[in-house]
Amino acid sequence: MTYCVGILVNDGLVLASDSRTHAGVDNFAKFSKMTVFERAGERVLVLLSSGNLAGTQAVISVLKQRADTDDKLPNLWTARTMFDVAGLVADAVRAIERRDAPFLESGPVAFNASFILGGQLKGEPPRLFRIYAEGNFIEAGQDTQFLQTGEAKYGKPIIDRVLTPTTTLADATKCTLVSFDSTMRSNLSVGMPVDLIAYERDSLQIRMRRRFDVGDAYFTALSANWSEGVRRVFRELPELPW
Repeated sequence: MTYCVGILVNDGLVLASDSRTHAGVDNFAKFSKMTVFERAGERVLVLLSSGNLAGTQAVISVLKQRADTDDKLPNLWTARTMFDVAGLVADAVRAIERRDAPFLESGPVAFNASFILGGQLKGEPPRLFRIYAEGNFIEAGQDTQFLQTGEAKYGKPIIDRVLTPTTTLADATKCTLVSFDSTMRSNLSVGMPVDLIAYERDSLQIRMRRRFDVGDAYFTALSANWSEGVRRVFRELPELPW
């Protein structure tokens, strides 16, 4: 299991992913699920991956290889719009699915690779997409400002309550981290390190990126303050008149 979330506000984007993978209760490992493609001043693309690790890594490798070749085919560096970028990711997902799925049918693990794509190309506003394992995708907007993959249910309520289009990037970042804290408390298959990017609209470069590992001073303080705040508000709730 994993947890990835992308948030779109007027000021930019917040994207975050955990790093825990497992193949059974006694086989946990750490792999980053965040991949960045950046050319400062031109484009910033961030991919968060969820699903079968072999599948997601293969998709990322296909995208990197196609971007590094000079065969004139469309790639992440030449795509004209974020919609075109989402299409390239979808094409890579389908290519790996066609290659691997027939061989996985007889085994216990089916092909499953899905992504959150966020970023900005020069001349466009920031955009955010959710790309499914089947290769189709949806885009976030004013009515749907955040997209999740993986173990989404525990971290969703705080985002639902806090997020609006005018939420500042700083508050959206704190909201994202509380969402991860809530998820990790309720599901042990989601765990640190947590990779986080806050992207400022029209900056066309990543200036704010952090990795939070176990014992991180800021994350520990945020978690403790949030827990105490929830308890305090709970104690202040009015008694039920019977």
